[in-house]
Amino acid sequence: MSAPAPDPMKGIRGVFAATLVLESIVVALALLVLPKFGDGATPLGVAVIAAVAVAMIVAAGLQRRPWGLALALALQVAVLLCGFLVPALAIMGLVFVLVWAGLLFLRRDVALRMERGELPGQQVSDS
Repeated sequence: MSAPAPDPMKGIRGVFAATLVLESIVVALALLVLPKFGDGATPLGVAVIAAVAVAMIVAAGLQRRPWGLALALALQVAVLLCGFLVPALAIMGLVFVLVWAGLLFLRRDVALRMERGELPGQQVSDS
């Protein structure tokens, strides 16, 4: 009896989770520069940015769920909207949108290779 083949999507979900954790750190660091921007340092502004950072950490743990990726992508929109509070966060939001676009391209490529049976774990060994 052979071991089940590893799930390559599990590794990709791990990359999604790690990216969310790193992005949450960037968003949380925006709280340090928030007071330098006029109206952004309101209690509401601080709460919104802190909530987005915490939501990203929670979403990192939910990437194994079927809707985890949709949640991660929705949080990208939230980061871009936080750019109204901290303009530098909008720039970082755009950078992370590009990162997520690359990750989605990678996910698509792996899914296509899985479909064609080209992944190393899908190859039959002659042992």
